[in-house]
Amino acid sequence: MRVGHAMVLLASSFLSLAPGAYGETGREGWLRYAALPPQLARQYKIPHRIVAGSESAVAHSAASELARGLHSMLGANLTVASKLAGDDAFLLGTPAEIQRMLPTWKPESQIAPEGFSLSQFAEQGHNYWVLAGGTDRGVLYGVFRMLEQVAQQKFIAADMEAPSSPIRWVNQWDNFDGSIERGYGGRSIFFDNGHVRPDLSRVSEYGRLLASVGINGATVNNVNANPHTLDPEMIHELARIADAFRPWGVRMSLSVDLSSPQVVGQLNTFDPVNPAVVAWWRKKVDEIYKSIPDFAGFVIKADSEGRVGPSKYGRTPAQAANTVARALRPHGGVVLYRGFVYNNHLDWNDLKADRARAGYDNFRELDGSFDRNVVIQVKHGPIDFQVREPVSPLFAALRRTSQAIELQVTQEYTGQQRHMVFLVPMWKVALDTDMRAQERYTPVSEIVEGKSFHQPLGGFVGVANVGLDANWLHHPMAMANLYGFGKLAWNPELTTAEISDCWTRLTFGNDAKVVYIVNGLLENSWRVYEQYTGPLGIGTLTNILGIHYGPGIESAERNGWGQWFRADKKGIGMDRTVATGTGYIGQYPPELAKIYESLDNCPDSLLLFMHHVPYDHVLHNGKTVVQYVYDSHYEGASLAASYVTRWKMLRGLIDDQRYYETLALFEYEADHAVVWRDAVTAWFQNISGIPDKLGRVGHYPDRMEAESMQADGYTTVDVTPWETASGGKAAVCNRPGGCSLNTRSGRPAGTYSVGVRYFDLRTGNAQYELLINGKSLARWTANDVLPPAAVDAHLDGSTSTLFWVSDVRLKPKDTLTLRGMPDQGEPAPVDYIELEKK
Repeated sequence: MRVGHAMVLLASSFLSLAPGAYGETGREGWLRYAALPPQLARQYKIPHRIVAGSESAVAHSAASELARGLHSMLGANLTVASKLAGDDAFLLGTPAEIQRMLPTWKPESQIAPEGFSLSQFAEQGHNYWVLAGGTDRGVLYGVFRMLEQVAQQKFIAADMEAPSSPIRWVNQWDNFDGSIERGYGGRSIFFDNGHVRPDLSRVSEYGRLLASVGINGATVNNVNANPHTLDPEMIHELARIADAFRPWGVRMSLSVDLSSPQVVGQLNTFDPVNPAVVAWWRKKVDEIYKSIPDFAGFVIKADSEGRVGPSKYGRTPAQAANTVARALRPHGGVVLYRGFVYNNHLDWNDLKADRARAGYDNFRELDGSFDRNVVIQVKHGPIDFQVREPVSPLFAALRRTSQAIELQVTQEYTGQQRHMVFLVPMWKVALDTDMRAQERYTPVSEIVEGKSFHQPLGGFVGVANVGLDANWLHHPMAMANLYGFGKLAWNPELTTAEISDCWTRLTFGNDAKVVYIVNGLLENSWRVYEQYTGPLGIGTLTNILGIHYGPGIESAERNGWGQWFRADKKGIGMDRTVATGTGYIGQYPPELAKIYESLDNCPDSLLLFMHHVPYDHVLHNGKTVVQYVYDSHYEGASLAASYVTRWKMLRGLIDDQRYYETLALFEYEADHAVVWRDAVTAWFQNISGIPDKLGRVGHYPDRMEAESMQADGYTTVDVTPWETASGGKAAVCNRPGGCSLNTRSGRPAGTYSVGVRYFDLRTGNAQYELLINGKSLARWTANDVLPPAAVDAHLDGSTSTLFWVSDVRLKPKDTLTLRGMPDQGEPAPVDYIELEKK
């Protein structure tokens, strides 16, 4: 007979034990399975036997994970068996397997292939906890769901869930040499020195993390694929990665280059309709499945950013995708063809040229011509993962083609895991956007699920780019994005608050103060980053020609990349209207286009993406564009500074290692937000000629500029771009014996924090020393690990950093001396010294 839905009721008054001064690396991610307080753990009355209905690798993972998690959290010792033994038990399996073990049990309703049902069943005095999955993978997902509830000290209740869509993949942009394009958490977990790594233990751990949030596929190599990916020797090596993923139900896929038949197969063409090319793909795919029987399929990037494609032969993306898809179809594989196809050599002088139009223009007419196992992988916005973009109009245009939304977990344009930016709120805006296709409710989430237009496939792809850093993504808070992506891919109706709260509890514990502060930090961080970088839909204003990190405002202009905002002395923003601009807005369904076309209706958050306006244009909030830019940047930088104070309230409630790692990153972000603030506001004031009404921009009374100090060996240089240094200049030392800068304090007597703004070029390890009246106050080395680990030989907003000394007693006539010792091409560069009164 069936018993009640609620399995375990937890006393809400219990709190987690304080973690003390131990350290955690973050390697376990949200799967820490921290021990519950003993008095709370005793409330769980659970069986101590797990009976698995299958002997598959995935079923084994499910059973062992359940035993591992419950032992770690509750102290329970569970055994895993293959049959009942006359006692209470967890029963894991498909409905047919459960019924073989317990013939009187019947599922309440049909279970989806990757879904699960969790219920309690009593018979002949025994209590059975039945976890039935449509497949072994569904059982595994149910196990993780149950353990997640225990970790949050919540009820374990009857549940029935199924994933939103069949495709829930991550893309890894890893290269065979071990580097990762747009990777900010260390080197590749898959490759090194041209081969698959000998030790793939991190791959297995990654598979476990992915499975815990319902991810079922992983593309392991760069979308800018090495043509030799399909060499027979490499396929043999890649099979080892698939083996490491398989126990976690994660199927491996590969990015491939369309020239492979020519490069690998040595044909004289890769024309997708050529019979020899068609035959080559079939034979190659058969070869792959012999080594990797559960191979998921291919991701293809073509005809974009230098990648070859079908256009070379006058063929369409549909012809190319279908050729590969037909080779995969007998094996159950799919093609994800990226809709990121555009011309990166656009004519800047053509006012009708618009990169944002490219996705729609290239794919709209092909709707309905793709085979059923082809999915068009569409970036959520039409440009390139900017801090805010409208959703791509392509989602509403492809009504006879399966689509997957591409989201970027790795923070390429959003702080590169040196800034905290919780991306779930941004993704929610995109997924919840109602496209009004066919003049009806068609949110992006339902389009990519295949629901809106009744497509057989669809789903979610996240560019994850985890690395060998112990905590996978460098910033402890960045793991919330990987977790959040998986949760949204499983169920896009989840709210930001639900996702952040769950991640926080699993990652840092259930202490009420920890949960309150961490959730607050996460949930507003996207908005804060947008405020101090690029508001009003202008884009991130980062250096798009370099490493995409620090401010480089005009790098977007006057080139072929098409990320323009067309600023001049009179106004700013892209005119994408139908009436006078590029016509991009007309790509949206009429109801949505009407909103964007009108200045009266266009939301301020997308104003400069859609319209070119004068700097004194008045926003809906009553501020002019230029004053809003000033105010938002100062407010955003101030909020970023508050992260430090708020995080310090958690000392002793989070283990020391993760506490101090996060604190250091927050301190860096607070200082780097000032670099952003000053660069953007100075640039806007310079181009518009309109001063900040509050007199902040260009006025920094607490700074002593390096170029204004008495120099011994230091020389003044211009910084490029000029706005990324205070006053546009810096001082550098090229004298082997070192140089110095001297200045009087000139401040009222008191206690100050002294900051030295300098540039860390990573070409060497310059030495600095700060002295007061000849007495050494601090020494440090410019070997900062906080900015991205990339060689950047420029003094700019990417290399700018700050060193602080607190609680310094100063008098007006005190002499401050800064000594710099250059090293290996790093000329001990200095921007300014700042005195902050305490």
